[in-house]
Amino acid sequence: MPLLVNGERIDLTRPTGDVIRAYPHLEAKAKLLRSQPAQVVEPKGLLYVQQREFAVTTPKDGSVSILGSDDATTCHIVVLRDTGSGATCLTHCDGSDTEAEVSLIMSSVKSFSSAAGYGRLEVHLVGGFNDDRQLSQKLTNQLLRAFDLQPDDVHLVTFCVTELNDREEKDVHFPIIYGIAVNVKTAEIFPATFPEKGPDEDLRSAHVLTGASLTNIYDAKMEQLHIGPYFWTPFPHVDFWLEQDDHQILQNLSTSPLAEPPHFVSHIRSTLMFLKEHPFPSRSLFPDRKPRLYKKNGEGLWEQVCSGKI
Repeated sequence: MPLLVNGERIDLTRPTGDVIRAYPHLEAKAKLLRSQPAQVVEPKGLLYVQQREFAVTTPKDGSVSILGSDDATTCHIVVLRDTGSGATCLTHCDGSDTEAEVSLIMSSVKSFSSAAGYGRLEVHLVGGFNDDRQLSQKLTNQLLRAFDLQPDDVHLVTFCVTELNDREEKDVHFPIIYGIAVNVKTAEIFPATFPEKGPDEDLRSAHVLTGASLTNIYDAKMEQLHIGPYFWTPFPHVDFWLEQDDHQILQNLSTSPLAEPPHFVSHIRSTLMFLKEHPFPSRSLFPDRKPRLYKKNGEGLWEQVCSGKI
């Protein structure tokens, strides 16, 4: 079944600009979202999702009330929600395997749906901009096609991507919104930044940098975050990259060097250092081949739990 707007199937043979003009309410909603200042989301009750990760939970979750992700330049952040069960998924896509990723998040959200089948599946797409290499436009088109190929009806509710998320300053293009959060209790979606991106930020980033596929990081039934086990081979030329100046790292390790947030280079350096320190994670990080497990403590913050206690 198709991707729908206002109950009618989107004609994906037309350019995206024509699609936008055909549904002016989508453009109006994108404008409203862009106009909101980014809210600072503190760690309490937050589940932060990195690139090539996803998490799904429901309003019944006693630990997590906010799903969020940021630092998206050419990437897109996708929120998929079942209005019947309230099951909500947030993922951060970079175009690595879009069709498989959409199928994965669809099945994950549907696994929480009731047999009665009331409600509908709604998707919200945010991110990207008019980048020189048109990577954002390519990803927008991939996501629209992937949702259109699903066996279930999917209703496009928010479309704030690429040209609808673009600003220009001195002939340089930037995204307007770099990050969003969704309140799983109320379904509110809003621009957001996150002072804390953990736990295990460097480990999770290393997993992406070494070629990870989309990974589910949360067990909503157990209310546990599970990281790994992840395995990689020694990162090629890691010493070379660590010796490079900021400009070289930005130019060579970013899809959009002029539009990255200020902390991009320090984040990449930290990840590279982690890869240098852990060339064989099977020995240093996951010798027992078990994930690192976290639960929210009484203050609403992630706390590691021993797998033997589970």
